[in-house]
Amino acid sequence: MEKRRVVITGYGVVAPSGNNSRDFWEGVKAGRNCIDRITRFDLEEHKTTMAAEVKDFVYPDKREAKSLDLSSQYALVAAEEALNMSGLVPGENIDPYELGVYGSTGVGGIQVIQDQAWTAFNRGMKRVSPHMVTMSIPNMVSGNISIKLNARGSSFGLNSACATGTHTLGEAFRNIRDGYATALIAGSSEAPIVSVPFAGFENMRAMSRVDDREGCCLPFDKNRSGFIMGEGAAFLILEELEHAQARGAEILAEFVGYGTASDAYHITMPDPEGKGDIRAMEMALKDAGLPPEAIDYINAHGTGTPYNDLYETQAIKKVFGDHAYRIPVSSTKSVTGHSLGAVGSMEALICVRALQEGFVPQTVGLKEPDEELDLDYVQDQGRSMELKYVLSNSLGFGGHNAAIILKKWEE
Repeated sequence: MEKRRVVITGYGVVAPSGNNSRDFWEGVKAGRNCIDRITRFDLEEHKTTMAAEVKDFVYPDKREAKSLDLSSQYALVAAEEALNMSGLVPGENIDPYELGVYGSTGVGGIQVIQDQAWTAFNRGMKRVSPHMVTMSIPNMVSGNISIKLNARGSSFGLNSACATGTHTLGEAFRNIRDGYATALIAGSSEAPIVSVPFAGFENMRAMSRVDDREGCCLPFDKNRSGFIMGEGAAFLILEELEHAQARGAEILAEFVGYGTASDAYHITMPDPEGKGDIRAMEMALKDAGLPPEAIDYINAHGTGTPYNDLYETQAIKKVFGDHAYRIPVSSTKSVTGHSLGAVGSMEALICVRALQEGFVPQTVGLKEPDEELDLDYVQDQGRSMELKYVLSNSLGFGGHNAAIILKKWEE
């Protein structure tokens, strides 16, 4: 079967830098640090005090919000923005059964689980909410979107920790390309700034303990000390090219490559040789039919943890050879925070906007690159440049690796 071309016709986001795609991109482009002291819970027993929280978010339907975890609220707002931008209307210009949802999350309704566990042990089992299950199970990200937007095609979610968003978009791309769907609302959501799971990340020493918003998230910097948690959601509308053209849609970018592989090494630490990441990037290039020299920009996973930044840099060098030194490589996590399962989708949206505007965002917070980290990490400020192909890279606990390649739209 001939493989079909897949394009992006809409996007939407809720994030620390903005609760819509316009404000989000302006924040990323300006290098606006959205990290600040946590307001969601008491910090008395916590050693990490900083996070990138979504600000001023109000779900539009107060009654509906009572039965939705925050991760589903973020997802619904982002997905609806994306669908509205695309101009797709189920039942009018697309069969509802040809529009599906790939909506994923890393931890799902973790706030609800924590709150209801407290209720059960302190007030009794009879006081547990009847909405607990439907507010907490991870598939409700996709389920709620399907119901709200009348998307009756395939609906489910994936979970691969911090690679979740990128895996979700890659699998959606494959399904449209191979003829299983005409269009998919694809992305991920996360609301993990919750005291108990936050303590779990904190106690494994994965997060920075620097009590300074300017110095706590430093991807690729010599003084990096861990990641800073974020939250939010991002969704893209992926659509078969001919369908998009037939209805006169504005095409924002083309999706051309996807690769995925496992480290099979350690539950939290990336493979020191970067084998899984290397394989994922090589597969994405092969899938797109591109030589390494074609890539103009890499949005790195770049968490600001000592091992991730080093091993990812080494993997990029292995895949791209001498060209690695000519590719701008940046991490946008000092703007968005590391929103776990949602961050890959956010970074894909950033890549779409980068292609549209010909702009590479900076690595905010990078002041003094580590001696072993010698690539062009777009220090100090973003830059305008011609972009044709960009790659986005994601790595997750469990050894999950995923890479996608997007292309500037050309007829």
